[in-house]
Amino acid sequence: MKKIVVFASGSGTNAENIIKYFAKSKLATVQAVFANSSIAKVLDKAKNHGVATNIFTKEQLIEGEVLRKINTIQPDLIVLAGFLLKFPENIITSYPDKIINIHPALLPKYGGKGMYGMNIHRAIVENNEKETGITIHYVNENYDEGNILFQKKIILSGHETPEEVAYKIHELEQKYFPEVIERLLTHNL
Repeated sequence: MKKIVVFASGSGTNAENIIKYFAKSKLATVQAVFANSSIAKVLDKAKNHGVATNIFTKEQLIEGEVLRKINTIQPDLIVLAGFLLKFPENIITSYPDKIINIHPALLPKYGGKGMYGMNIHRAIVENNEKETGITIHYVNENYDEGNILFQKKIILSGHETPEEVAYKIHELEQKYFPEVIERLLTHNL
């Protein structure tokens, strides 16, 4: 059974979706959820599904304590699902090509520091973009610059609000993120 570790910072809807998707899987299971906030709703969602949780500070992430905890699990894949901190090089070099992230836009557009959540959706609407989508990519030392694994586009009418764009993107994330993880773990990607 392959092991997945999920990192999240907020509500955890993508994390919970991944946990549920793999709950009955013979391929993989989510072993732990790591969060950088003790009030992140993802922690309750993970606990409700019987998944171990780890809360850490930015310093613990940078200084290697989080890496030590990850090493005790030996995951086959580390999944960033709404994780807002820059991922440290010590984990990236320890798990090459085993860390992925989902981004709620079509990279390389709307990537980088500060480009997350509603910030992205507002920018897309303000710039009258004709399409948007999701990008699943490997994590490297720079925000949103790792090699792209998967993208899915949606066409915009030009009349959507940022909230409507967010809803459409969330639907894409819920459908495709677990499927891409499964394909990656079975080397079908």
